[in-house]
Amino acid sequence: MLLLVVVAYAGRASGGKPAPDVLYRYDTAVAGLVSYLIMLGLVLAIASGDRGLLALRTPRSWWAALGLALAVFAGIMVVNVVLNPFLNAGQEQGLTPTGWDASRVGQYIANALVIALLGPAVEELTYRGLGVSLWRAYGRWVAIAVTALLFGLSHGLVEGLPILVTFGAGLAWLRLRTNSVYPGMLVHAAFNGLALVIAVAF
Repeated sequence: MLLLVVVAYAGRASGGKPAPDVLYRYDTAVAGLVSYLIMLGLVLAIASGDRGLLALRTPRSWWAALGLALAVFAGIMVVNVVLNPFLNAGQEQGLTPTGWDASRVGQYIANALVIALLGPAVEELTYRGLGVSLWRAYGRWVAIAVTALLFGLSHGLVEGLPILVTFGAGLAWLRLRTNSVYPGMLVHAAFNGLALVIAVAF
């Protein structure tokens, strides 16, 4: 996980902000796909096929889990709405397109699939699955705090770090309450998907 942090900040320092049309390019989707598959391979290798270590189990109660997931999603949205005008996390990340380009809808959909489906699944297995399981031995709050901080830092942002850490903490808490990574995957996917829709709708 620390390697992901180093790579993120090194990439940000050497490459700067992405091009304005980064989400309208197939090479962005391919690079994301490859990166996430490598990350998934490492996580699966460390877990050695232990589904429990990855929290790949159904929640104790799906209804309770969905209620908690909705509460976490609402909390994350409130934090994002309150802090984003001051921190400009979206601008810092540089992924938000300036508008909708109907001539490159295929490229946008390809990137959306990586960002809203593959990314959340792999990141949840990494941080809330394997990460929380490994850090849980030091206490639930340590597991939440450490994995949230590592998750935030792995995005390579400075101004957006408080939002990302809060996001990671909410998802780690959800994983511990439900004993499953699946509710967190749903929240993460919904958040990323909504961000992609808002990015081109306004």
